[in-house]
Amino acid sequence: MSDRDRLFSVEGKRALVTGGCAGLGRAMAEALIERGAKVAVADISPRVAEIAQEMGAIPLHVDLSNRAQALALVGRAVEALGRLDILVNNAGAQRRHPAEEFPLEDWDFVLSVNLDAAWILAQAAGRVMLAQGHGKIINICSMLSFGGGVTVPAYSASKGALAQITKALSNEWAARGVNVNAIAPGYMDTALNAALVGNPDRESGILARIPAGRWGVPNDLKGVVILLSSQASDYIHGAILPVDGGYLGR
Repeated sequence: MSDRDRLFSVEGKRALVTGGCAGLGRAMAEALIERGAKVAVADISPRVAEIAQEMGAIPLHVDLSNRAQALALVGRAVEALGRLDILVNNAGAQRRHPAEEFPLEDWDFVLSVNLDAAWILAQAAGRVMLAQGHGKIINICSMLSFGGGVTVPAYSASKGALAQITKALSNEWAARGVNVNAIAPGYMDTALNAALVGNPDRESGILARIPAGRWGVPNDLKGVVILLSSQASDYIHGAILPVDGGYLGR
């Protein structure tokens, strides 16, 4: 293997990707598998075993809105993989209502998946990685880590907080061999944005602000997840990397 290839290699690494059965999570899990990592995909989908088999991954069925299941997941992943080198904290939930009508139960649900479970998994993975002296934690943030959005106050709150957790963990763990960074996907053509894609009131305004002129697609995250999982990112700590077609720079 050349020095260049080694810099971006994840060959033989062991990774856990949450929400790995579809959309962004599946694309990132596939990227790691394609580069030689052994990957466990954790997902609430009843098809997780079937989908994981298609991908060449290890299936872990989990409901991350259930705190007990979230607390157990990293241990299950380490048992299945043998160790844990990479965590991709991708699983997410969305609910849309006008702010004055936003139900508390939907607030609790979104925060339980997007923030509480992400924190639980990062903390548990961090303990494993600190003990072994190395590891990569990649949180999946959002454009709404930077802005407030419309009709999605719970999602915005969760993704803003996740960006801050990324920085806070980096401050404590960077000198101890663990890289904690985040990817902030732009407006992606995925199920999470089904209410926006093709929406006559929203889509034109979104696309007008994207210099690349298109919605993002899951494969747009493949390169950056390899970067943040590999030796190439060893001096990247606490970064929130936008993959947004230029949206934030507009």
